[in-house]
Amino acid sequence: MGAAPGIAGSRRPEVEGVFVCQGEEEAEFFLQIINNTGGAVDLWSVDGIDEGLLLDYGNGFVYLPSRIPAAQVRLVRSDVPRQLDS
Repeated sequence: MGAAPGIAGSRRPEVEGVFVCQGEEEAEFFLQIINNTGGAVDLWSVDGIDEGLLLDYGNGFVYLPSRIPAAQVRLVRSDVPRQLDS
């Protein structure tokens, strides 16, 4: 997580794990609605995850309760700008 704030500006992780999106529509929601970093973010694809290991956070979003090896992630889009309310 580093110095970047988490969801809703929190300073610590919401869960011990990694939130993952289960489709492009959900990824777009995170990119455009939940991005509160104040700047651009990157979108990564994850391969080889056992979906049976995903846990429900209680709000419809899921996370993997472990680290994801670097060999399983691939950069899809870089520097996606924050969408500001009109």
